[in-house]
This record gives sequence, structure tokens and C-alpha cells, in this order.
Amino acid sequence: MSTTTTRTSSSSLEQWVSDELYEVIKYSSGAVSAYVINLAKKYRSNPSRLVGELERELLGEDSTDKLGSTHEILDRFARQLILKLPEAHAQGETTISSSKSNKSSSKYSSSSTLLDEENVSNLLVLSDEEDYSTKKSSSKKRKKAKNVHLRTKNTSESTEQQDDGNANLNFLENPPKKSKYDNVEDQEAHQPESVETMNASSEQPEEEAPQNEENPPAAGEKTSQKRRLTREELVEQRTKSLGDRKRVLEDLRKKSRHHYLTERERKLLRELENQLIEEEIEKKDYELDEAERLDRETKRRVLQYSKSKHNTRKMDYYQLPENYYDAETGVSRNKERLELIKKREDYSYHDPQGHRISEQRKLENDLIEQSTMKFGAADRVKQAEQEQKVDLLVEDEIEFIQEILEGKREMPEELKKELGLTDHNIQLNKAVNKVTSMQEFRKTLPIYSMRDKLIQAVNENQVIIIVGETGSGKTTQLTQYLHEAGYTQNGKKIGCTQPRRVAAMSVAARVADEMNTKLGDKVGYTIRFEDCTSENTLIKYMTDGMLLREFLKEPDLGSYSVLMIDEAHERSLHTDILFGLVKDIARYRSDIRLIISSATVEAEKFSRYFDGAPIFNVPGRKFPVDVYYTKAPENNYLDAAVVTVLQIHVTQPDGDILVFLTGQDEIEKCEESLKERMKMISSKAKELIVVPIYSTLPSDQQAKIFEPTPPGARKCVLATNIAETSLTIDGIVYVIDSGYCKQNSYNPRTGMSSLVVTPISKAAAIQRAGRAGRVAPGKCFRLYTSYSFHNELEESPVPEIQRTNLGNVVLSLKSLGINDLVNFDFMDPPPHETLIAALEQLYALGALNDDGDLTSMGRRMAEFPLDPQLSRMLIASEKYGCSEEIVTICAMLSVNNAIFYRPKDRELQADNAKKSFDHPHGDHLTLLNVYNEWAETGYSVTWCQQHFIQERSMLRAKKIREQLVQLMERVEMEMLSNPQDSEAIRKAITCGFFYNVATLEGHTGSYRTMQKKQTVYVHPSSCLFVGNDKDKLVTIVGDPKLAPKDQKELPKWVVFFELVLTTQEYMRQVVAIEPEWLLEIAPHLYDGKITLKQKKMPKGTGKKPLNKR
Repeated sequence: MSTTTTRTSSSSLEQWVSDELYEVIKYSSGAVSAYVINLAKKYRSNPSRLVGELERELLGEDSTDKLGSTHEILDRFARQLILKLPEAHAQGETTISSSKSNKSSSKYSSSSTLLDEENVSNLLVLSDEEDYSTKKSSSKKRKKAKNVHLRTKNTSESTEQQDDGNANLNFLENPPKKSKYDNVEDQEAHQPESVETMNASSEQPEEEAPQNEENPPAAGEKTSQKRRLTREELVEQRTKSLGDRKRVLEDLRKKSRHHYLTERERKLLRELENQLIEEEIEKKDYELDEAERLDRETKRRVLQYSKSKHNTRKMDYYQLPENYYDAETGVSRNKERLELIKKREDYSYHDPQGHRISEQRKLENDLIEQSTMKFGAADRVKQAEQEQKVDLLVEDEIEFIQEILEGKREMPEELKKELGLTDHNIQLNKAVNKVTSMQEFRKTLPIYSMRDKLIQAVNENQVIIIVGETGSGKTTQLTQYLHEAGYTQNGKKIGCTQPRRVAAMSVAARVADEMNTKLGDKVGYTIRFEDCTSENTLIKYMTDGMLLREFLKEPDLGSYSVLMIDEAHERSLHTDILFGLVKDIARYRSDIRLIISSATVEAEKFSRYFDGAPIFNVPGRKFPVDVYYTKAPENNYLDAAVVTVLQIHVTQPDGDILVFLTGQDEIEKCEESLKERMKMISSKAKELIVVPIYSTLPSDQQAKIFEPTPPGARKCVLATNIAETSLTIDGIVYVIDSGYCKQNSYNPRTGMSSLVVTPISKAAAIQRAGRAGRVAPGKCFRLYTSYSFHNELEESPVPEIQRTNLGNVVLSLKSLGINDLVNFDFMDPPPHETLIAALEQLYALGALNDDGDLTSMGRRMAEFPLDPQLSRMLIASEKYGCSEEIVTICAMLSVNNAIFYRPKDRELQADNAKKSFDHPHGDHLTLLNVYNEWAETGYSVTWCQQHFIQERSMLRAKKIREQLVQLMERVEMEMLSNPQDSEAIRKAITCGFFYNVATLEGHTGSYRTMQKKQTVYVHPSSCLFVGNDKDKLVTIVGDPKLAPKDQKELPKWVVFFELVLTTQEYMRQVVAIEPEWLLEIAPHLYDGKITLKQKKMPKGTGKKPLNKR
């Protein structure tokens, strides 16, 4: 009974120590608990020493630095432990001799258990062959040492340490003898405390006290003692105890290492982030070389990955202490703890976002939901109305029929695996983000695999036709391949034309970055009024019009070894002219190489034109696109576009939408309709961000289309055909094609240009659908039927040369010595009426003589990259002493009517700001006022914003003016200024535009052109526009002062810059003139045609011509 009680108390003490140790050092095991109990028994008389030993053994040398107040916790724990020791309760009940004997045994047992690693090592090196011949002598020494210990049990701490050392030393010399008592009850009767001490630790080997010589067993008693432990068995027991301690230390070492590595990682991340910030402040990305750029990109990726790893959402639950179960076996100590562990690992609940949550978190969410206000009886009517609106929206949808896109191909499995795409779900292309440098990105382009074949084809053929889809890399890579192949040796250049200014600039900048050179050095560009090249330029990108002008300086283009005409399928005006010129040069120069880049629709036609040139196909990286057609024709494609946008937004996965419309008016109407309908379903759908894009939109608002879409939202871009090729918007997955666009059409009979809404071609439709497959698998919704696409649309758009004014082109060809324009080798000849009208206009301006040859005036006009009428006006300004003012007006007229902008929400403010610049004599002088005031402010950006003026257009006008001034010096024109003489300025304008004269018809506000006899009106954007109220129309007849002061006056005679056809025929950029100036400037046109009605003529008196007065 006594033994059972002792073991039970010992087990409870060990459990208590285990729980307390977890609170102190956050770790516990059976071996550590037994070790601490033995320490307490050893130092029960000296609690302070016990605390010091616990700190040293359990916490290490730097425990104070890590835990701070641990000493107080350990002190309290040590004192409680001493009170709970079994010996502390049994001292009063035992005799003094028994107590001494038991304490000595306990002392001896503790000392034998607390062997450090060094003593065990000494024990292990003892020879196995050593016998026990010195057993008696060592036994005497041990007894002597024990007696000394018993006599000095109440001495100081230093003496106790010495006794402890002696006991350990004696133990190493001679292991303790096995007790001669084989009966457990006899051992309890003689040594009760020693038994309790030995049973206190389950990890200690079961030992008995040394033989008590004072109470030997009876002589006749059978000696059935246990077998004496051998040296090998003793070493095995000690090694097992030491292994437990090593495992404890190993676990503690791992935890310490984990803590150190975590802190070190955070420190290194902070240093890396600070380093990146300092480097970006010191140097921008475009200032770095390739190695530095690669190093910075690597650092950014490492920082981004590390931060994303730390931001990973963690499971929110309570972690149970590890001493609830055995970490090695995974077996719980009781059934209740096993259930707790199972409950901790069971997270079968999910929140609305799909994350696994605990039962406690689910209970909290349910309580919050119950406390949230819901619709009651009073709100059911409003809720029903809201749901009805959404239902109406869903019902108003368009049915589409899916059809495979022509030329569509499945994505290769290797590319799918590389990009992480496993199906046709919307996954934005992240392949570019995985590339660590531009050189590696170049290798990922489809054209890279055909590099050697392309170079070989160029070497073997003088003219080749390259067919490649958008994104294949032909524009940026082919010029570099030819440069690397040696086509820029001996001072030769490689030229590449682009139909648009923006494309030439952006492509040149990209190639300069890839070649690791400064833009303008080895790689440059030339556009009208801007030259970014140097003598070192080897690869030159330019607009097709600039290459046409280079023929004036160098008719054989001897400085070029390769010419590449890119985007030839667009058939711009200057591209068609270049075809005939470069075809002649190829016959004249056998060393030059011509590369024509085209779409698949025009490839065969180009090949026939260039005498059967071979066609070289380059694969593109277009993602698969699903095309959908409407089942039936739509009555209103604008309403259909709005419904389709909402239909995609509600039903389709993530991805931005691109809608192709015809112009600014349609874009603004569509934007307003989308915003209104989104308000009705705002609670049922995520946010839809609507952004417009068209040519006259300010730059800051145009930049919004390139901003990344916020999470949880969708972006819808409303664009004109400017987004077909000129712009690439990331994230576009859905395209809505209205099937229409606005084209500029010129009527030579009326001399009027008009923007007419016309159906697009098949080539344009395919190009629009390709916008959905640039970065991910996409879908294209065409708002017309499949029959219309295959049977009604033209294969390609009408070439610009057949629908535009040819005055500038004819002047350029004449300056090149090409006089036989009728027999010129056009790919698609222009209409004869347009060609004859251009020749008549040049003859009227004095650029051609009676034989059709170029005059000296015509040669001076050809030096300026302007329309012939603007060039004639600029040259005439020298005669009237107003060159400074006219060159400014020319620059302002060359920016295509994009000076003012009128925000839809601030229309009144914009109109008032524009009126502040109005000049009473017309729009030309108004533009002059705008530029002069802007120049006086130091070309301020803030000033432009305050006056609703587009800064980008003003900066372009400034560059145009600077280049025109340089060209005026080249033709030896004197720069004169007379800003106060508006009459001289208007006369100079009339010298260039006397062909565009109109006179007022009565009091209706309409004008009639003098040459074509058309009825036209002043454009509403003009400062001379007075509205449609006929009562306010006052004609200048004689003295303008006779008109009422509160009424705006309309001039009798005006000169206009251009005629445009929108809702009706309008004159744009109008200026008032006097009729007498026409007889002075262009008598060959107006002699005998002009009469002046200054007063009422008597009856019977006819009209007299002005020149007969």
C-alpha cells in the first residue's frame, strides 16, 4: 500500500512539473520533468542555487537577455517544487538515523543521475577488459566519501558542491552495488525514502540503496537477489538517459534556429527594399545598362515573392500545448485530449469567400448575420422594383451564334504549360512578366525561330513579302537581325516606314532599349516636324511621308541598304506613292533590299505588283478567339453595343471589354447610357469602369485606358478605329465590333472632305477581333450577321489615294521630276477627276506653269512639309511683312483642329474660356491669340488646363513652328513681324486660300462658295458662328458700326480653311476678308465675277463688275 501511494504521488508530482515547465520554457517531456525533480531534491536546502541551476540547464547562458523576468518565475516555481517534494512531508515521521540514511541514499542517487556529458564520456572510455579486482578498495573509498557527506550535510554551499563532486567521482570509479535485499517490502521497511526517490522519475533506471551493513539479512534466509548489472548494461542505461537530454537540446536548438532565421529574413528584406528605393532615386530604368537592369529586375522579383509569401492567409485557430499528446507517437494521454486535437484539425466550415474556418468563427459569423438588418414588409415593394429592373435588363439581351475565327489556331500545349493555361477560361497572359530581360524576351517571339531563314531569304531575293500577325515581332526584330547580319556596314542604314507617327516613335524607342543604346544614336526616328536621328544612326524608323520627302534630297536613296515598308496593307496615301518609287529604285540598284510587310489579305496582290516576289509567312502568337455573330441584323448598333456590354459584364468571367464605335458623339452617348443602366444593377453586379478614347481627347484622359483595372472591377474601353493598330491595351479579353467606322472622303467636284460612316472591311474586322487575343484567349462579339461578314463586306479598305486630295502628292512627284502622272505605276490608280483637280489647284497657286512644269514658286513650296495652300500662304507672308504671325498660324492649323477640348460636365466653362480668345475677324487670328498668350506664360501647362486647351497639341504646334522657321531660313525668307496689322495677316491668308472663298446669302446665315457654287455654313466651333436665330443675323453692309451693339455680326466675304460634311456642309476655320483683295491676289479667277452691293441701285441700272469701276 505504501509503495502504491508513493508511486501515485510521484506521478502527480511529475505531471505538475511538466505543466509548469510548459508555462516557463514552452516545452516539456518526461525526461526533463524527472531531471528537474532530481535537481530539486539535490538542492532542496538551497532554493537560490536550484534557481541558478535551472536557468543554466534549461534556458542557457543568454537566458536573461531573451526572457528578462524569467528569474522571478523560476524562483517561484523552485520554491513550490521544494514544498511538493515527498521528502519534505516524510521527514517528521522518520527517525533521525533513517532520515540520515535516506538522505545520503537520495544524495547518492541524485548525484548518480545528474551525470553530465563529460562524465559519461569518461565512463565510456573505460576499458572493457578491466576487472573488479579493486572492488574492495574502491568500496572503502566510497564509504569514506559517503560518511564525509553525511557529516557535512549542513555545511555551506561550497562544501556541498565539493561533496557532490566527490560523489560523482566515486560513482565513476566504482558503480554502486546491488542491494542484498531481494524483498521489496524489506527495502521499504529499511529505506522508505530511497524507494520514493527512485520511483520519482520514470526515466531513471531502477536502483537500490547500497547494502546496509548494520542490518544484514538472516543467516538462513535464501538469497534470491537480482542479478548484478554488468558494465555494458550500466553504460547502456546511462547512454539512454543522455540520449533523452540530447533530444531535448536538439529540439530547443531547432526552435532557436527557426527564430533566428525568421528575424534574419525580415532584416534582409528591409535592406533589399531600402536598396531598391535608393537605386531608383539614383537611376531610372532607362538609364541602366543590360546587366544593371537585369540585376534590378531580379531584386524586384525576389522582394515581391517574399512579400507575397508572408501575406498568405493563415488559419485562424487556437494551438493546443504540445504536452497534451506525444509528438513522437501521436498518441494522446487521455480520451478528452484526443478529442480536442481532432477538433483542432477539423475545419469543415467555409466562409462566403470559400476559406476554411473553425466552428467558433462560423458561430460568430452567424451571430453577425442575425444582427444585420434585412428587408422587411415595408421594403418589399422597393426590392421588387429593383429586381424587376434587373430582370428587364437580363431579358433585353442579344442572341449570338458562335463561329470559328478565320485563321484561328489552337494554342500549342507547350505554350499552355508555360503560361499556366489549362482551358479557355480567362487567364491574363503573364508570360512577359516571367521574362527577366529584353534579350530573353526577344527569344520568346515567334519570329526568333525563323531568324536564319529570314536572313537567308533577304540575301537571296531583292524583294520579299513578309506576312505576319500582330505581335509576331517583325517590326522590331527584323531590322535588328539585318543589322546583326552586316547590312549596316560601310555607313549604310536600314529604313523602316510606319503609317502613323505614334507607331514610329514607340517602335524606335523599343528597339533602342533592346539594343542598349540611346534613342537618336544608333536607332532613331523621323516624323513630320521632328527629327530624332544623328550621323551615327544605323536603324531609322520614319513615317512613309518622311521617306517620300527624302527622295527630294536623295533620289536614289544611296545611303540605305534595306528598306522595309511596314503595315503596307493599310494602303495609306504616301505608302501607295512609295510603292511606285521603290519599285523603280529596285530596278536601278541591284544592291538594295526591299521588304514589304502585309496582312494575309493583301499578300498575293503585293507579290504580283513586285514582279512575283516571294511570300514569307511568320507565325503570330495570337491566342484563340471565339467569334460570335448576331442571329438577325440590329436596327441600332449603338443600343446593341450597350446591351452587349452589360450582358458580358453580368455573365462572363473577368476580363476587360473593348468597344469599337465610329466617333466622339457615339462614344459619349454610349458612355452616358452605360453609366445610367449600371446604376440600376449596382447592387447585383461588380463595378464597371467606362473610359473613352478618341483622337481629340486630352492626353491625361487618354492615359486612363492604360491604368490597371482594380480588383473586383471590369474596365470597358469605348474607342474609335484608333485602337485597331495604333494602341495596344493590356487586359482586353472581350471585343464588341459595331461593324462601322468613319472614313475621310474627298469629293473633287465640290472640293469638300467629309467623314462618312461606312462599313468596315473584312481585314479590319479580323484586326479588331485580334485585339481580344493579344494577352489571353478571348471572345469577339460582332453586331452583324455572319452572312453580312462573308458576302457584304469588302476584302480590304478603299486605298486612301482614291479618296483624298492629291495636291501635296502631285507637288512632291513634280519636284522629283515625275511629270507623267497619268502613266505612273500606281498599284491602284487614283480617279482622274481627283488628279485633274490637284493639277488645277497647283496651277492656280502658281506652282505650275502653262506646260505643267514646276515653277520657282512651286519649288519653294515643295520645301515645306505642308499642304500647298499653307505653303503658298507662308511664302506670301514675306511680302506683307507678317512672317512671324503667319508661321504661327500655319503651325496651329497643322495640329488637325485639336486645340480646344470641351468636357461634357464643364461645357459652359469651356465655352466661356474659348470666347476669351475670340477675334472679331475670324478663327485664324483667334488661334494666333491662343499661341501668343501661351508663349507669354512661358508655355505653361497649368495655363492650358485652366483654359481647356490641350497641352499636347500646343507642344506639337511649338515644334512645328520651330522647324518651319528653320526651313524658312533655308529658302532665304526674312522673318518679319506686324502683329497689330490684322489686314496684312488676312491678305497673306487669302493668298493661299483664295480658292476657298464664300459669300453670304441674304439674312439666312448661309454662304455660297465662289468656285463650286455650294451652300455652306459656318461651323459651330468658329468664333464667327451666331447660331440659328435669324433675327440676330446682321450683315456687314458698309460701316460695321451701324449694327446693334448686342448683336453679333456676320461678314459678307469669308475665306475658309476646309469644308467638312457632318450633319450639313460646314466651313471650318473661317476668316473675314474684303472682296477687293481677291482682284489684287487672284485676278485670273475672280476678274468679272465680283460685284459690290453697297447701296440700292436705281431701276434699269445693271450690276457693274468691280474692275470696271
